[in-house]
Amino acid sequence: MAIQNQEKQVPKTPQMNERDFLNDMLTTEKYMTSSYSTFLHEASHQQLYQDVLNIFTETQNCQRELYNLMFRKGWYKLEPANEQQLQQAYQQFQGYTNQFPYQNTLQ
Repeated sequence: MAIQNQEKQVPKTPQMNERDFLNDMLTTEKYMTSSYSTFLHEASHQQLYQDVLNIFTETQNCQRELYNLMFRKGWYKLEPANEQQLQQAYQQFQGYTNQFPYQNTLQ
């Protein structure tokens, strides 16, 4: 069963509606945070890194607010994982720990 609020109805016309605009904004924010993240991994100048990190944080917060708004309006839904799915994911990622270079330092 999906986790979702009651969906706010919007007109189905060729023009963009509120849901279309919010979805476009959310997609843009996701793209921007991904791009900023790539930059942050590769930045060598400390002050530029810090400036972009601040922009990244603002953009990430905006993305989260848009997601929350769309969820409240019923335009974003989640599918709960069952116990078997959780156990499979746990075992899959637990198996990756033996690939870490500093295994003895992880707790």
